[in-house]
Amino acid sequence: MKKFAWWKLLCIVLLFYTLVGGFLFDVPRKDILNETIRNLYFHVTMWFSMLIIFTVSVYNAIRYLKTNNPVYDHYSVEAANTGIIFGVLGLVTGMIWARFTWYIADGGYWSGDPKQNMAAIGILIYLAYFVLRGSLVDEQQKARISAVYNIFAFAALIPLLYILPRLVASLHPGSAENSTFNVQNDVNSAMRVVFYPAIIGWSLLGWWIITLRVRLRKVTQTMIDKEYEKEIAGS
Repeated sequence: MKKFAWWKLLCIVLLFYTLVGGFLFDVPRKDILNETIRNLYFHVTMWFSMLIIFTVSVYNAIRYLKTNNPVYDHYSVEAANTGIIFGVLGLVTGMIWARFTWYIADGGYWSGDPKQNMAAIGILIYLAYFVLRGSLVDEQQKARISAVYNIFAFAALIPLLYILPRLVASLHPGSAENSTFNVQNDVNSAMRVVFYPAIIGWSLLGWWIITLRVRLRKVTQTMIDKEYEKEIAGS
């Protein structure tokens, strides 16, 4: 029987701690934010985890280009898959946060704010990665071309999420004209003891999903190979 990996147990413990701490622990009362500051443990940590997971994806894409080992392609594509899930969750939790802070007067979720728009563009760039993969038939060609695109997508994501929004006017904290909230300066020690474990917990969950998806890919490929061998043997 295969031993249960220690990091899986750590993931479960950290995420349970995040949920309990996120909803029950005391948080500072800040203007406009109030209780919505608890979303820091979900929205912001989702984005951190997404970036870590996309880093895993592009790292394996580079390894595939160097070695042509299909295992690296499996990890690259499944990390991209998982990163998109976290990106969408980060976008949705951000919209909910905006609804109860920026747009509470009109009840809106989306106003075309630069940070929101650039986050959506970043997700769309990665969705195009899967459109590209789906348009190619040859497996080796699919892996190599998508690996190159993966590098481009990651390079585009960084300025879209972390550089350009800081240079333009935006309601989102950290922009050129809005310094109302800063994680480094405005998160007290009580929040940090939940915030940092949450990043680790969500990232480990992402890695767990990746490993499960890669195992599924390997099993599926093995079944396809066996069916192919049966067809060859019977012809």
